[in-house]
Amino acid sequence: MISKEEILQTADLCKLKLSDEEIEIFGAMFSNVLKQIKELDKVDTEGVEPLIFLDLEEKPLKEDVPGDNFDRKELLKNAPEEEYGYFKLKKVMD
Repeated sequence: MISKEEILQTADLCKLKLSDEEIEIFGAMFSNVLKQIKELDKVDTEGVEPLIFLDLEEKPLKEDVPGDNFDRKELLKNAPEEEYGYFKLKKVMD
């Protein structure tokens, strides 16, 4: 089972605030997903070539057409931080 600390760490990375009840629910859900993934370890993949890429010719790309812009104030209202009308992100490199 996934620990409460791991759930809280994941929630923090996703900027989520979880109640104790939600932590229990997510813990059960995550544990179930991990059990399902563990079942894949039982699949015999001997002799199966790994999939490196998909053939793009089979899937036509959508034409890039400019459309309507979003309202900047509406987008920024849920941002944890904004500066000069843009999302403010944490520094990731010096």
